This record gives sequence, C-alpha cells and structure tokens, in this order.
Amino acid sequence: MKFGVVVFPGSNCDHDAFYAIGNVLDKPVEFIWHQSQELGNSDVIILPGGFAYGDYLRTGAIARFSPVMKSVEKFANGGGLVLGICNGFQILLEAGLLPGAMMRNSGLRYICRQVHIRVEQTDTPFTNAAAPGQILTIPIAHNDGNYTCEETTLAELEKNRQVIFRYTTSDGADDAAGNPNGSMGNIAGISNRERNVAGLMPHPERAVESALGSADGLVIFKSMIAALVGARKATA
Repeated sequence: MKFGVVVFPGSNCDHDAFYAIGNVLDKPVEFIWHQSQELGNSDVIILPGGFAYGDYLRTGAIARFSPVMKSVEKFANGGGLVLGICNGFQILLEAGLLPGAMMRNSGLRYICRQVHIRVEQTDTPFTNAAAPGQILTIPIAHNDGNYTCEETTLAELEKNRQVIFRYTTSDGADDAAGNPNGSMGNIAGISNRERNVAGLMPHPERAVESALGSADGLVIFKSMIAALVGARKATA
C-alpha cells in the first residue's frame, strides 16, 4: 500500500503527515506536488493542513482549482480513500467532495491546543480501528474551523451517519464546553455518504507519538491501513 501527501503552496503540515506515515507507521509515502495530475499509484491521498495559497481568498478556495484536485476528485469518485486534515478538510468542502463550509472560529481567534473528539462511527475506513465512543486527544490549529451547513444538510449527515468525529469534553459530555470553535453540532469531522472521503479539523499527524502529548491520532492512520488490507483480502 502507498500513501500520497499533496503539497500546496503554503502547506505546513505535509512533512508531519509524511513523517507519521513513513517513520512511525513504516509505510510507503511520497509527496505529490499540487501542479501534478498524477497521484503516483497511491492507495490513499492525504490533503494536509496549512495555509494553501495563503488562504488569501478563502480557506481552500484557491487550492480547490489546483491541477491535482481533478485527479483527486476522479480518485475519490472511483472509491479511493481521501483524507483532508484541517486545511485539507477546508479544500474538500470547497471542492464539493464533502458538504458544508467553514466559518471563522466563534471567538474570532486562532486556536492551537489539544482537544477531545469522540469517535461517532466505526464503520468507516478512517475509524474502524477505534472503539465506539472512544475519546481521542488530538491537537487543533486553526482560525476557520467553525463547521456550518444548511439544516437540511445537517439532517442528512445525521441520518446517513456521516458525522464521524465530534468535539467533546474529556468525559464525553455533549455540551459547549468541549467545542473550541462553535462548530455546528460539535462536528469535528465528517465523511461522504460512500464513506471513502473524510475530513477533520484536528491534526492526527501531530498525535502519533507519546512525546507529542498523545498518540491517539494513530488510530485514524491504522484504520486506513486496516481498510486497505481488508479490501485486498476481499479481492484476493
């Protein structure tokens, strides 16, 4: 199996994702430049965090038109696994690969700290290694992480069990105390209906070793690996 990490001008978490996959999980990984239309036979594509194109127009709005995104869209529509982290999540929203949009944090401030998120669904390629309701400690680092959507869209997300991560307190309470940015429904991450594309604002690649304060992010990467192994066994 092979991972591809897309690099946009302004990406600053691409090396973190590369390190997590290549050094911690010991899996093949390569960088994919935003102007490339080739994904290098990758089995998983990661859109990393950062400030793609400086976010000068709107978070992810310019990156959405990078040549590589046509290939990412085709890859996703063909069932390929795509994970967007922070700015990568914003890009997926702008590209229409996930529903909804991001607004400025409710406190109008950049937030960089550890948060708690609860795993809401475990039948996805991004969460299958987690326990139902498992609470993960993972850092956030964003200014525009306030997820919003139409009420009808939110109802669809809930109906189809597409909300896969929610902000929560350390003991799993569903109240505003655990929501760092005002995100609708305490949403920290969602998937598409087909469950092969997901985005989340927290940074699992920054939580892969205990020295970083948490290794809880590993469960997301290990889930993707397990999903790929399972898919290969099913077609063997």
